[in-house]
Amino acid sequence: MTGATVAWPLADPVALLERSIAYTVGSLQLVTEESMDRATPCRGWDLRELLAHMYDALGTLQEAALDRHIALEFVAAGSDPAADPVAALCDRACRLLGSWARSGDPEGIQIGGVSMAAGIVPAAGALEVAVHGWDVARACRRDRPIPPDLAEELLICATLFVSDADRPARFAAPVEIPAGAGPGERLLAFLGRDPRT
Repeated sequence: MTGATVAWPLADPVALLERSIAYTVGSLQLVTEESMDRATPCRGWDLRELLAHMYDALGTLQEAALDRHIALEFVAAGSDPAADPVAALCDRACRLLGSWARSGDPEGIQIGGVSMAAGIVPAAGALEVAVHGWDVARACRRDRPIPPDLAEELLICATLFVSDADRPARFAAPVEIPAGAGPGERLLAFLGRDPRT
């Protein structure tokens, strides 16, 4: 049975996704073969595993844009479609943006029988993409703060999407940071990452 549609407050979540992808593509340019086995801020994942997860996540967002639904059961994406995971990610991100730019179904997207306003999905994707872009940069031992204006909007998304029920399985406990920290640091800390490491 389909429930009521859940609305979304941000004006242009597809533009938010585009900005997150642009930031993350910059982080992906830092990846080298030598960095692939390095640990990431995502507990238990090395960079190679994180890139595979990001590829799968973009595939799910593509499914939502094209098919107007997201299956709750996880389906493995199979083997890596390209010898170069960075190139594969950038290509999928470009296709993803094209799909969302052409979408606009007023009926929204079905997630587990609940009709969600279509904007919720690209906004959630923007949050994941940008934070993983920061993770990639950290694994490459570089400091690439999430731009403040982008982080400010993503922090709104994070407070709506992440609850205590998501901790500690999907996110670690929030990290304490000094008063006066910028929006990027607040975003990362809220999601259980220490922006100072």
